[in-house]
Amino acid sequence: MDLPHGLLWGEFIRVRDSGSEFWDGVHEITDTTQDELSFVVGEQSKIVNALSLSRPNPLIQALRSRDIQFSIKLSLVSCTVTTLLSLWVAIPIGYLMSRFTFRGKAFVDTLLDIPVVLPPLVVGLSLLILFRYVPDWLSDAVVYKWPAVVLAQFMVACAFAVRTMRVTFDQIPQRYEQVALTLGCNRQQAFWRVVLPQARGGVLAAGTLAWARALGEFGPILVFAGATRQKTEVLPTSAFLELQAGRTEGMLAVSLIMIATAALVFVVARTFGMKRIFS
Repeated sequence: MDLPHGLLWGEFIRVRDSGSEFWDGVHEITDTTQDELSFVVGEQSKIVNALSLSRPNPLIQALRSRDIQFSIKLSLVSCTVTTLLSLWVAIPIGYLMSRFTFRGKAFVDTLLDIPVVLPPLVVGLSLLILFRYVPDWLSDAVVYKWPAVVLAQFMVACAFAVRTMRVTFDQIPQRYEQVALTLGCNRQQAFWRVVLPQARGGVLAAGTLAWARALGEFGPILVFAGATRQKTEVLPTSAFLELQAGRTEGMLAVSLIMIATAALVFVVARTFGMKRIFS
């Protein structure tokens, strides 16, 4: 049934006037819903801005920090020195453990594996206890100085290098050395001319593992060398300090540098023959 337009409008006005409380409730609910929606949208925007990786400016600014640049330089220098020291120790010890049998060999083998299984903080604490019994001039020159960073990295990285070199020498037949000895070479000459050239892949693998392990060392450095800005700060401790200060951009920048550096080291090692370690 068709009703006149004026009648419908009049009824609407009458209902609205008589139900003013209803309309006030509707407006109140609408305003509350809008406020809640605005709050949710605002919080989501904050979270997205905090987690957004599409803005390069904060990362670039973090990389320009003098503290982070110092940690990069000290990490590169300390890891390289640690790798050279680890290879200098790992090659003769790995050869000794592979080729010779002597009394107490099992004890020495166990002793070499201890730094690998110990918690990192215990390694640093052990170094602190050890340097309590050395002369004061040596303790003052090492503890909480940059040499402590190298020593803390060396304790763990060298264990990996020794294990790698021992496996490498185990894979090289002793017959080659015996032939060299029968041809007039002494054992030292046979090692340098016959064994070591065949172990170059293992040397590369040991150096790569030692360098990468030294780069990621954190616990022993924190305990034995500290985390002092512009003094003993390396990349892992720099990430820790940035996190403590609430600078997520700096922590993210340092983490990305460590990931990229470790990946680059392994790519270079594999490119130059790490796949043929035991060939």
